Amino acid sequence: MSAGPGSMAELTDVLDERLAGSDRELDRRYPGDAGTRQPVHTVYVPADEVTAGLPAQWGEAALELLDAGLGTAERVAEVTGIERSLAAEVLPLVREKLAREPIEDLRVDFEDGIGDRGDDGEDAIVDASADQVLAAVAAGTAPPFVGTRFKSLEAPTRRRGLRTLDRFVGRLVAGGGLPEGFILTLPKVTAIEQVGAMVSACEVVESAHGLPAGRLGFEIQVETPQSIVTLDGRSAVPPMIAAAAGRCTSLHYGTYDYSASLGIAAGEQSMEHPAADHAKAVMQVSAAGTGVRLSDGSTNVIPVGESAAVDAAWALHARLVRRSLARGFYQGWDLHPAQLPTRYLATFAFYRDGLAGALERLRAYVAQDTSGFLDEPATARALAWFVARGLQCGAVTEDEVRSGAHLDGPELVALAHPGLGGRDS
Repeated sequence: MSAGPGSMAELTDVLDERLAGSDRELDRRYPGDAGTRQPVHTVYVPADEVTAGLPAQWGEAALELLDAGLGTAERVAEVTGIERSLAAEVLPLVREKLAREPIEDLRVDFEDGIGDRGDDGEDAIVDASADQVLAAVAAGTAPPFVGTRFKSLEAPTRRRGLRTLDRFVGRLVAGGGLPEGFILTLPKVTAIEQVGAMVSACEVVESAHGLPAGRLGFEIQVETPQSIVTLDGRSAVPPMIAAAAGRCTSLHYGTYDYSASLGIAAGEQSMEHPAADHAKAVMQVSAAGTGVRLSDGSTNVIPVGESAAVDAAWALHARLVRRSLARGFYQGWDLHPAQLPTRYLATFAFYRDGLAGALERLRAYVAQDTSGFLDEPATARALAWFVARGLQCGAVTEDEVRSGAHLDGPELVALAHPGLGGRDS
């Protein structure tokens, strides 16, 4: 028996009503990426070592190391494996980057960075480091992103961590205001309830210091087994994101704490251990579409010492950076100025290696030219976001985007994120 006239319209109305709740929940939980800039790395510095001049000092040191050890395209190709002609493209861009913006994201570290100094000692470091951040902001030398990692909300460190959080934010607000790219880091999460507690802490700190509601966002460090799998065997990441109530900006993998907590031998701990890849795969699938971004961890093999050891450490770091990028982790941690040359060489090479093809396909998509490519909207969005990331970090220039794809920066971001935070259709 065939359906009568109008039955499909009636069914649509019924289904709209039936699915309204799940539609709203989908929009709430999966708003998509906002299209704003994401730093390519986070530099963790012990709070008592932070100075207003630190970014420039790191940049100068990195430039000296670059010129001494990786100053030619031949040397870059030999050490990092980047193809020689590509190395010749990125070298001048990396030099300019290290001179202009050597650190994209600085984290003032009160956790592993300083240990237990007692309340008076840590209070003094809080005040001094916050003042140095304010001085850098006033001088125009602060990185575009800056923030602090305080001690965890586990019972032994909870009071000290909250005291540092409140005091650091208060010192910044009283001294001129929070930097635009200010972010907090919540380390060593071992219970979903700690994320909800962090939301409450942010609300209290905002109220205490006259900040707008929702001003404080935080990244969650995934560095314990309990932040991957709960005691009853469920995935912990989605409920952590939900518990953050829209304040979680990113998930950061903690290479060494996570590996050690699983009992992996020290010599085997790395960003590419199978256990690390499993944790990051869980993070990735859990965060997809939520607007929460991802960061890989760090390597503690530092390029210092004898030349052979330096070359080996640079080769390792460049390979790991490239590996993370290829797997969709567009941010990582750096621990030393000597890691900046390979951070930017590998990152810039990644974006420039795929640039020509991406621009050609974007141009064809925008012009509706189907003679060479027939890309779907989702692919076009991915291509645009790839180029936009390269543009934001300095690997790609505005002129290249205009000439290659006939787009400017805002048009590129709009193509990558049609809703600018809304869920793509």
